[in-house]
Amino acid sequence: MPDSDIRARSVEVEFSPAVLRTPLKFGSGMVTDITLAEVTAEVENRSGRTARGRGAILLSDLWAWPGKLAHATRDAAMRRLTQRLAELFSGGEFGHPIDLYWDRKKTMLEIAAELSAEANLAEPINALTVLMCASPIDAAVHDGFGLANGISSYDGYGREFMASDLSRYLGPEFAGHYPQEFLTGSFAETLPVFHLVGGVDKLTEDEVGPGDPRDGLPVSLDQWIRRDGVFCLKIKLRGTDAEWDSQRTVEVDRVARQTLGAIGQSDAPCLSVDFNEICASPEYVIEYCRKLQERSRTAFDDLLYLEQPTERDLYAHRFDMHELARIKPVVVDESVLDIEMLRLAFTLGWSGVALKTCKGQTNCLMYIALASQQGRSYSVQDLTNPGLALVHSASLTGRCRPMMGFEYNARQYLPDACREVQDRHPGLFAVRAGRVRPGDLPRSGLGY
Repeated sequence: MPDSDIRARSVEVEFSPAVLRTPLKFGSGMVTDITLAEVTAEVENRSGRTARGRGAILLSDLWAWPGKLAHATRDAAMRRLTQRLAELFSGGEFGHPIDLYWDRKKTMLEIAAELSAEANLAEPINALTVLMCASPIDAAVHDGFGLANGISSYDGYGREFMASDLSRYLGPEFAGHYPQEFLTGSFAETLPVFHLVGGVDKLTEDEVGPGDPRDGLPVSLDQWIRRDGVFCLKIKLRGTDAEWDSQRTVEVDRVARQTLGAIGQSDAPCLSVDFNEICASPEYVIEYCRKLQERSRTAFDDLLYLEQPTERDLYAHRFDMHELARIKPVVVDESVLDIEMLRLAFTLGWSGVALKTCKGQTNCLMYIALASQQGRSYSVQDLTNPGLALVHSASLTGRCRPMMGFEYNARQYLPDACREVQDRHPGLFAVRAGRVRPGDLPRSGLGY
């Protein structure tokens, strides 16, 4: 076994409240406050070298666990689950971080079921919530692995450091292959960031009213573009009104082009659209694309991909995405909980997959390998990741080959969160010409 293998001597979790600057609307509701989970893992390798790895994520119950339970009930359950999962990862055998996570997957689901029964939850904790609660622990273990061995964690995913190749996780077709083959050799110097345009967001300065924040930060889209030069825009749409959705896309594209031109920036808008699983079928999205193309060929051409238009249960309808994917790439997100579901999505015609660090570093590495091997695309998205969670998302993006850049909307909704992390990484948190600088990240651990 490699001397670089580690075990976690202890895993500790801290929770803190975060209040959003403005409400963030999902298809299933509105987020105004949320819990930030921060994890520290004390690890040691077989040679006795120790390190303190760290990880963080927002426990976004409305995204991972939508339903009728009160936010406070779900939040409390997610905190308990995160604590129990931290205990699961404490102690035990030595291993590579991927194996330490992989060998605990079944037990993590069993713990969630036990907690659901103990609390008599009418809507039990689901698998996506388990992934989210485990993700900062997984990140802390991966970070500690890199630090204990004096390497970037991303350089520890090859033959030298892993006892098993990818066939253990992805099947015999991956024999002799390792995650590192599907990553780049160093951080990208710069990356574009995707700015979120919510369904009720103001597009122009003259729309800003007395009820909007007066804290010195931009409110409308044109104000954000003038300040940060953002040109990659993720647009939240309704998914029930193709006329409104297509017109909204055209308006966002028009404002972006006009404002970028006014500030002398040559970048053309790059759009993605998110229907938050609301669309009744792929046919709705095909109709949306048709109307968008009729309204503005420019906006249609600026559209890079479509995100998770239909509801997340792939087994419920098995929607065929092939026709839609021939028009624009369509990326699966909430539907993917494991490799089997990602394989099913690709069989059904989805073009690619959305990577989110809230699903775990280990899972992201597996999805990158499978998507790359099949010639599929992937994007990197966030859930308003602040602080270390944003650094993690940026470091992952900087070492892989996604469509365009990655999402960074904590600057819109949690601009003051984790200020000490922001101060430590000015090149990452300060957006210039729509880009940040992951190339400035430290070359150890996950780059924190």
